[in-house]
Amino acid sequence: MEALAVRLSQLDSHLDGAIRVIMFYDTLMRRRVDLPALARASAGLAECPAGIRLDGTGRTIRVAPDGREPAAPANAPAASASATAPITLDDEEIGTVWLERPADSGPLDLDQLLLDRLAIAAAAVVERYGPARTTMADPALVELAVGADSEEAARARALRLLGFAAGRPLQVAAVRAELPLDRIGGLVCPSRLVKAAPLGGTGVILADGLDPARFPPGVRAGIGAADGPARSWREARTALRFSTPREPVVHYGELGALALLAHAPEAALRDNADVAAVARLARNPDDVETLGVYCTTGSLRRAADRLHLHHSSVSRRLDQIARTLGIDLTTPGGLVRAQLALTAWRLLEG
Repeated sequence: MEALAVRLSQLDSHLDGAIRVIMFYDTLMRRRVDLPALARASAGLAECPAGIRLDGTGRTIRVAPDGREPAAPANAPAASASATAPITLDDEEIGTVWLERPADSGPLDLDQLLLDRLAIAAAAVVERYGPARTTMADPALVELAVGADSEEAARARALRLLGFAAGRPLQVAAVRAELPLDRIGGLVCPSRLVKAAPLGGTGVILADGLDPARFPPGVRAGIGAADGPARSWREARTALRFSTPREPVVHYGELGALALLAHAPEAALRDNADVAAVARLARNPDDVETLGVYCTTGSLRRAADRLHLHHSSVSRRLDQIARTLGIDLTTPGGLVRAQLALTAWRLLEG
């Protein structure tokens, strides 16, 4: 088989061949080819099957030198790959490119350079025609997209660079978790565009649409309700403050008037007698949990079911809690007072 260097017009030297490979891919990128065209051109240049795979979408393109798909099933990289290279975008590996030379020939001198240029070109195509569905984004771009002080032109450009079309509805979530943000983004938005980045100690997830039920265990999240990314980010951070171990994911739109507590001065909350009473109650974590479940369910028996206790045990606890708080928990007004005080205490405790 003709060597790749000979294939490139009887090159006089390895350096000349390298320059020609670089120029070849520069030309393809200027012509703004798509991934299938990129794979076909690479296979024709190398005179062996070439492949491209994107991890986020599972898309695999595998082409023979004649432009057809090889008979063998596509893998990523193929089992017969003679050389591979990662596709990297925003410092994250999003896929793989490879060549498949026969075992008796082995990789040629310029194969790795060809793959490096193919990987760069593939990343440029992905960024141009639609970013990887789940990829860590540049925090500076994300800050521009959600920042309250960003100029609208700069915000629109940042969103465009992140892959979001102008005017498209966008959901913003604020996240605290030990899991990697890109993994969380892939779980909550498995089939639509999603970007994630850390910002000021809190994770940001931007998505075309996310499923709150898909947040994994151990993740605390707040979801904004507004269409605009800046306001939605502000709402998402507020909602995150209301999250608890029993309610780890909070949607701002479901907080209603409770959201007003997040804007109350801390000194005023601490000076409130009901909040101070909850702080004393918090010396016993079981009492706080019981009060929280009862306020959420509004029913003694439903609270007992959630706590996995007999209703008589929960009743005794609630009687003691009511005496500590000085609030009648059997009345609607008392229940509202207790819920407000408990929520305010949680906000103060962070």
